[in-house]
Amino acid sequence: MSAYIGDGASRWPAAHRSDAAHLVRLGIENAPPGSVLHAVAEEGITSREIAEAIGRGLDLPVASVAREDTAGHFGWLGGFFRADAAASNAITRNLLGWEPSGPTLLEDLDSGSYYA
Repeated sequence: MSAYIGDGASRWPAAHRSDAAHLVRLGIENAPPGSVLHAVAEEGITSREIAEAIGRGLDLPVASVAREDTAGHFGWLGGFFRADAAASNAITRNLLGWEPSGPTLLEDLDSGSYYA
């Protein structure tokens, strides 16, 4: 089963690996010492959308898991999955001129490359 917690409204930021790699290079070459950079192309995809994409890709049922059952289903990752972790890339983009161009997380999951 591909699952999300509660109503699935908690959000996760995402960036394609090629965009993240490009940002690492820009950060090494151009970021002032001590800079905090956010490799975030999408500020928040709901956990339900992520679970649904994984369910489609693996032909699994998708269902909600109650908050109190999070640890039982997800193990030690449950605490992370309960968080609403939306993040912004505005400062990073302004500082380094970084413009993510890779596929979105849902496009990447739907492409099938993770399920081969």
